[in-house]
Amino acid sequence: MLKGMIEDSMIENQKIKPAQVVGPLGEPLTIDDLPAAGTTRWVVRRKAEVVAAVNGGLLTVDEVCDRYNLSLEEFASWQRAVDRSGMPGLRVTRIQHYRDLYERQQKY
Repeated sequence: MLKGMIEDSMIENQKIKPAQVVGPLGEPLTIDDLPAAGTTRWVVRRKAEVVAAVNGGLLTVDEVCDRYNLSLEEFASWQRAVDRSGMPGLRVTRIQHYRDLYERQQKY
């Protein structure tokens, strides 16, 4: 009985990952297309590619955080920015503008 439960649990944990997902600009995106592991200079396109990879199941959040040495909070902020404002929301110089815009929209 216990052996069967463990086997079922192992099967559930073996997620089949896609070979490619749709990137932020509509292009096919594979693991090889993602920014190099250890990337530290984050432009909007790179952030959007990583978010698309997680949203499409190419990588898990844990894999992204390990691969790029990101905190969960930092990656979650990228996801929120994309969900709220698309790629422009990822621009560091516009974060406060989009945050204010989102908060105003929530009031009405």
